[in-house]
Amino acid sequence: MKDLTLRQAAELWVSSSVDGIRTCVIEALMDYDPENWREITCPVIGSDVYVYDKGDTGEIVGYVERLKKFKIRLKSERICYAKADELEVQFFEPLPMWGTMWSFSDILDQYWLEERGGLEEMSKCGFRILEHDFYGCYFGIDGAGYDFYEQHWIPLYLARGLKWHKEDVER
Repeated sequence: MKDLTLRQAAELWVSSSVDGIRTCVIEALMDYDPENWREITCPVIGSDVYVYDKGDTGEIVGYVERLKKFKIRLKSERICYAKADELEVQFFEPLPMWGTMWSFSDILDQYWLEERGGLEEMSKCGFRILEHDFYGCYFGIDGAGYDFYEQHWIPLYLARGLKWHKEDVER
């Protein structure tokens, strides 16, 4: 398997470890049982957010490690700083715009997502993640008209720490 390019390895991982489900099915499940669904996407640079104590919205433009706070440019152009629990990520729609959502079929990927920092890494790779108490986690993409592998799946494959590809091979 080590003779694969990075893209081939990412494609193999996605085809063997990720199950797709139409977004309309998730929507129907949410309508049936709304109180047990929640968006768990982490705030990341570029996220639109509502800052509770400011009563204003803005965009995360950085992260200050020593403060453990996000740097946010509010709509008023002022800069403020807030911890993750002091803001809420805002989305245009309740579900990702792409017509498919996915879940991990491999228990190791599920463990990585839930217990090993995968939630933040997936958020950084541009995935929105929703969770249900019984059904587990489903993730999707708010985007269209570009290469999902280049923008989302390959960065996720790398964030996951997989090395099914030749190290010295281009994408």
